[in-house]
Amino acid sequence: MSELSRWLGDVFKAAREKTGMSQQEVGRAAGVDNRTILNIENYRGNPWFSNLYPLVRFYKLDPRILFYPEMQHDSPAVSQLRALINDCTEEEAAAIFPIVESAINMVRNSKKRDVE
Repeated sequence: MSELSRWLGDVFKAAREKTGMSQQEVGRAAGVDNRTILNIENYRGNPWFSNLYPLVRFYKLDPRILFYPEMQHDSPAVSQLRALINDCTEEEAAAIFPIVESAINMVRNSKKRDVE
């Protein structure tokens, strides 16, 4: 087993467990054979890109996690937020921008009051 196989298996297993779904459920939802998911999570084989791609998209993973594991990455919450934003159309992004901006300001102001 290579270090990369272990890394890949750990990343995908953690992502699946976060969903609370079984390997079979993820396989059906992502369009990937559940044996492929089993093999990845058990550090076996060398998965094809055609299997990795739908899983990365299904889990809304930042691909840098897979290809640059040595880099420091955003927190999981920031990565998920980026993935959601990347899935938006221009119209959707324009519509939610004021809401997100307002929510961020509320959280930041709340933190300032807690410190004072």
